[in-house]
Amino acid sequence: MAVDAPKVVVVVPTYNERENLPVLAGLLDALPVPNLHLLVVDDSSPDGTGEVADKLAAEHPDSVGVLHRTVKDGLGRAYIAGMTRALDEGADVVIQMDADLSHPAAVIPAMLEKLATTDAAVVLGSRYTPGGEVAAEWPWHRKALSAWANFYVNTILRLHVKDATAGFKAWRAETLRAIDLPSIHSNGYSFQVEMNYRTVRRGMKILEVPIRFEERVKGASKMSFSVQLESALTPWKLLFGRTPR
Repeated sequence: MAVDAPKVVVVVPTYNERENLPVLAGLLDALPVPNLHLLVVDDSSPDGTGEVADKLAAEHPDSVGVLHRTVKDGLGRAYIAGMTRALDEGADVVIQMDADLSHPAAVIPAMLEKLATTDAAVVLGSRYTPGGEVAAEWPWHRKALSAWANFYVNTILRLHVKDATAGFKAWRAETLRAIDLPSIHSNGYSFQVEMNYRTVRRGMKILEVPIRFEERVKGASKMSFSVQLESALTPWKLLFGRTPR
């Protein structure tokens, strides 16, 4: 008897990514991964990204979905909305990745293979595990800030992962349910840290595969001072605050 391939849903939040989204959709469609779906979570992008997503969904109704949100309230909220919908629609694996093409779609099969052949609860696409790297175009201060952020988070929370702030991840559906996804408090990029912390606190394993993190080619970065401030405070809040059992 043939065994159905697990349902894999790639959740991609978007805000002003109309040029990058069709490229990413094409890269995902070309992957040798059966039962792969794309779920675009658009926060009412003024550049028309939502309309581009709707067109993709109309052209590929069996593999592309769109979730339109009327309030732009942060990356974490967008991911939680998309992941919740993916779980409600029967996803076995949920992949989170950026729309700006900084995360290499070609690594997804390796991430899924590691998830299928180990006891990992989540697999990270890692810049800092052996074999990983960041784009040569990154200026020295961005590289220094990224390296410092990982050192800072790991020193406080002892996550024991090389890339604690990674945003390219493949999650087992049962892991997302176990960490109580709807109660995640953090937003922005600190959302990634809280997700990892909850996973480790529950005794589940995080594994990493190397990636080359590329520089955005089109569009603007969403990193603001408020996002950086939240990212600096979140590890302390997690360490001394209450976490759901």
